[in-house]
Amino acid sequence: MLDVGDDQSVYWEECGNPDGRPVVFLHGGPGGGCSPQHRRLFDPARYRIVLFDQRGCGRSVPHVSDPDADLSANTTWHLVGDIERLREHLGIDRWQVFGGSWGSTLALAYAQTHPERVTELVLRGIFTLRASEIDWFYEGPAANIVPDLWEPYAAAVPEADRVPGRFVEAYGRLLSDPDPSVHGPAAVAWSVWEASNLTLLPRPSLVERYRDPTYATAFARIENHYFRNAGWFTEGQLIADAGRLAGIPTVIVQGRYDLCTPARTAWDLHRALPEAEFVLVDDAGHAFDEPGILDALVTATDRFADR
Repeated sequence: MLDVGDDQSVYWEECGNPDGRPVVFLHGGPGGGCSPQHRRLFDPARYRIVLFDQRGCGRSVPHVSDPDADLSANTTWHLVGDIERLREHLGIDRWQVFGGSWGSTLALAYAQTHPERVTELVLRGIFTLRASEIDWFYEGPAANIVPDLWEPYAAAVPEADRVPGRFVEAYGRLLSDPDPSVHGPAAVAWSVWEASNLTLLPRPSLVERYRDPTYATAFARIENHYFRNAGWFTEGQLIADAGRLAGIPTVIVQGRYDLCTPARTAWDLHRALPEAEFVLVDDAGHAFDEPGILDALVTATDRFADR
C-alpha cells in the first residue's frame, strides 16, 4: 500500500523480472481495478511489471462502496500525481505506460504531463471523455445498436428522468443516495450495461463480475463522478495536446466494433499523432482479451521489450 495523501492509500504490486524493462499498467473504468490476468500482457522474463488499483477501487482504501466515501480527492490529476509518486517510490527513472479504455485516457494525461518519464505508450480502446463519447454510450444513441441491453439501464432511472442527455445526471443522484436500496440497483444496472457491451459476442461470465454489489457500487460511482466532470479536461484536450507525445513510440489498438469507445476517437488520436502505429482489429469489440486485440497488444509489448 502506498500513502498518496488525502487519506488515500493505493494498492500496488510488481511481478516479472526485477531487472526487466519497467512498465506500468493503468486499468480501465475508472474504478475497474487490476486482475492477475492483466499481468499476462507482458513477458515476465523481460519486463518489470507494475500494476496498481486507482483511488477508491480494487484493493485501494478507502473503497468508494463505503457509505461515507468522499470523491472530492479522486480526479484525473490526483491519479496522474499518484502514478508519479509510485514511480519515485519504486526508484524507476522512465517506464513504458500501458492503458486501455479509461486507462488510455489516464495514460495520455500522464504522458502529456510527464513525457520525459515515458519510454513507450501502448493504448487500447481509446477514450478521451469528450462530450460526444459520453453521450454516445451513456445517453441513448448506442441503444440503436443494442436496444435490449439498453432497456434495463434506462429502466433503473425514474421514468420522469429518462430523458436523452440526462441519464448520467440522473444516475449521479441515484448513486449518491446513502440508501443501499436506491444506489445498489442503480450501480448494478450501470455496471451491467457497460459489461454487456465489452465484447463483440456475448460473454455472460464476464458480465457476472459486474453484478457484485460492492464492485458495482465503486465502479459506477467513480465512473459517474468522472463523467459528470468531463474528466477535469477542457473539451478535446487530450487530442489537441497529442503533439506533446511526439518522439514517444506509440501503438494504438482499437476494435472496429467497439460500442463502449467507438473507433472515431482512436482515429482522431491517430490523425493527431500520425507517427503512432495504428492497429484496427476488424473482428473485435472493446475487451482487451478478445483474440485480435490481445494479439496486437502482446505483439507490441514483445517488440518494445527488445528496444
